[in-house]
Amino acid sequence: MSRIGKKAIVIPEGVTVEQNGNVITVKGPKGTLTQTFKDDVVITVENNEVHVSLPEHPTLFSPVYHGTARALLNNMIVGAHENFKVALEIKGTGYRFVLNNPRELTVIAGYSNPKVVPLPEGITVELPTQTDCVVIGANKQVVGEFAAYIRGIRKPEPYHGKGIRYKGEKVRHKEGKTAK
Repeated sequence: MSRIGKKAIVIPEGVTVEQNGNVITVKGPKGTLTQTFKDDVVITVENNEVHVSLPEHPTLFSPVYHGTARALLNNMIVGAHENFKVALEIKGTGYRFVLNNPRELTVIAGYSNPKVVPLPEGITVELPTQTDCVVIGANKQVVGEFAAYIRGIRKPEPYHGKGIRYKGEKVRHKEGKTAK
């Protein structure tokens, strides 16, 4: 049995967890998340806590999925209570982020045409400065995937350090060619 899977998840105030068979719906002030879980685990909601346990007759994959199911459920509860945030920064001459309208992000990263990226459902973007971007949302997976997509537009290169990187990410600089 997974050590993480054994831990109970405490439901914070303002968040409700509804169970309909294997479908769990979490509603909170920051959004509503729904996830369908496999039959390999048993999820019970009682006394302001959620417990994930193995079934009476576990399959081969039940112990493997036990900790994963608990982590997914915990991320749903945390995301519905307080949003997940991923901060990005862009470095380079003339590189910047621009928010055209609330549902489109324009990334100017040294290409001949700016890259216009539509925001996924449930995701908001804040731009504290032109070179900083904060991706915010209740679903941890969608936030991480969208931040990785933005980073993939112009990955940081090791010679000059230009590109889009996560806030605080260290990019190892390489030494260029030396003259004889």
